[in-house]
Amino acid sequence: MPVPQHIFEPPFNIIRSSHVVLDVTDLKLSREFYETTVGLHVEDADDKVVYLRAAEEHQHHSLVLRKAAVPACARLGFKVGNDKDLDKAASFLSENGLSYAFVDQPFQGRTLQFTDPFGFQIELYASMDRRPHLLRRYDLYRGCHPQRLDHFNVFAAEVQDTVEFYARLGFRLTEYAEEDGPNGRIAAAWMHRKGNVHDFAITNGKGPRLHHFAYWTPTAMNIIHLCDVMASQGFVKNIERGPGRHGISNAFFLYVRDPDGHRLELYTSDYFTGDHDHEPLRWSLRDPRRQTLWGAPAPRSWFEQGSPFSGQAVREPKFVADVLVAD
Repeated sequence: MPVPQHIFEPPFNIIRSSHVVLDVTDLKLSREFYETTVGLHVEDADDKVVYLRAAEEHQHHSLVLRKAAVPACARLGFKVGNDKDLDKAASFLSENGLSYAFVDQPFQGRTLQFTDPFGFQIELYASMDRRPHLLRRYDLYRGCHPQRLDHFNVFAAEVQDTVEFYARLGFRLTEYAEEDGPNGRIAAAWMHRKGNVHDFAITNGKGPRLHHFAYWTPTAMNIIHLCDVMASQGFVKNIERGPGRHGISNAFFLYVRDPDGHRLELYTSDYFTGDHDHEPLRWSLRDPRRQTLWGAPAPRSWFEQGSPFSGQAVREPKFVADVLVAD
């Protein structure tokens, strides 16, 4: 299937992935997991919502936990360049027949919310309350010392169409996995705005669902340390995959599940992609090194389980990708 071309003058300027809003069933338990085990910092909290951020972040929050009856992903948040970009985004959405709304969100400036054509619930903002970063507050470090939110990965029922839509918004393809043969279909794509491997990864599967969100850690040893912490705290069963090294993105990774099953990746060691002539890297869907450079395939849960978006029906994918699955 066709690989989208880079668009350097998109209709509005998305800077980077910013924050994720999750619905959780036990707010106290989820807070303890992300604050004490993973090591995020609570910025504000009450009995209905908790706002957390990582050590390097100046913004008020990169993870929002909301108390709810059922677990779900409520929103994926992206930061835009300035307030005018919100108006440009509204014009683009209107011209393309997509509904949107400007809403008031705590600790954020003017915020634009919309649902894309594939059911992913997005919000855009230009400004958020600022906080002093905690990078040098080593006395506050816990867990794996997460530094910043890095990316989102979603299950999309219509991978090619979803990739093309976000390419129109200026997301640039860095790597992709494709079936072999003359009519091979793209089964997964990694797209960025901030000059690393990805802000937004789009994976074939039942969708729309959130596959995972990821925080950057300083070193691979921080990720290994988190395994020890989770084992000591009784969270061994919550370690789903890794630690290991992806062929795709070159990242050292660990995937864990929170108390509601939302999937979190801890991530480090990808690479720079900011040059205007950076060419996407193709991977064969059957190459075992793409999943894990060392050759170990992912477990079945990694391909089948994800967090639905609030109020969105989950659709079967247009095709079933022939991927390598661990026994």
